[in-house]
Amino acid sequence: MKLNKLLANIQKPNLYEPGTAVMWTDEHISKQLLQVHLNENVDLASRKPETIKNTVDWILENSGGEKLNILDLGCGPGLYSTMLAEKGHNVTGVDFSKNSIEFAKKKAKEDGHEINYLQANYLELELPEQSFDLVLLIYTDLGVLLPEDRIRLLRFIHNVLKHGGTFIFDVLNDKQLPKKVAPKNWEVAESGFWKQEPYLALSQSFLYEKEKVILYQHQIVDENKSVDLYRFWTHFFAHSGLKKLLAENEWENVDFYKDVLPGGDLFSGEHVTFTVARKKK
Repeated sequence: MKLNKLLANIQKPNLYEPGTAVMWTDEHISKQLLQVHLNENVDLASRKPETIKNTVDWILENSGGEKLNILDLGCGPGLYSTMLAEKGHNVTGVDFSKNSIEFAKKKAKEDGHEINYLQANYLELELPEQSFDLVLLIYTDLGVLLPEDRIRLLRFIHNVLKHGGTFIFDVLNDKQLPKKVAPKNWEVAESGFWKQEPYLALSQSFLYEKEKVILYQHQIVDENKSVDLYRFWTHFFAHSGLKKLLAENEWENVDFYKDVLPGGDLFSGEHVTFTVARKKK
């Protein structure tokens, strides 16, 4: 390993310059992520059970219909999908993580729920047009997509929704952006989230204020001196930006809500905007 490689990576990169590694398909990290999803005491990867329950109730109040065909994108281990199925809805859950989908399938079988779980990158998903009453994209997933992927996903969602169907998603809003920049953190561990063997983690973030983007970056150096570079481009939105984003497709009755989640930090409560958009009938 050459130090100049590490030094180059700790400089602010050009906007959307890619990393070298993907977290969701790493066998070790995906197992760690599943455990974070299932930890009921933290709002990381998934929100706490009571928050999920209240969110599901709120989603259904804003969707209408007693038995909906629901597409849950980025479903993780199926926490929302399970609750929706328990309420009598037909649910299809999609997630990139093999471990999360395997857990979700096992849980559905144990609970006696017929939930259709698919392991797939939802950017590459193909489903019949006009087949869902409700599409969900929860836990600010839309904000971590690059702009071209975001537009691609929105078009897909519009196509698979029935006329009059509902799309509900949440994003981080653009309030107090400088405070959302994480401090630099260097970590040495014998084993942990990033690897089973010893590693050095160099974590930092960069603000692109004009574009309302924060890069959360992690360089992971293992014992063989190889470097994995993870970059998470996180977008923050105002209502005007969300309206512009949805304008390319024919949505109607677009509404914004900031009071769905309990507060507590800069990534919850009033800092998260839920959007309800309906496809024209």
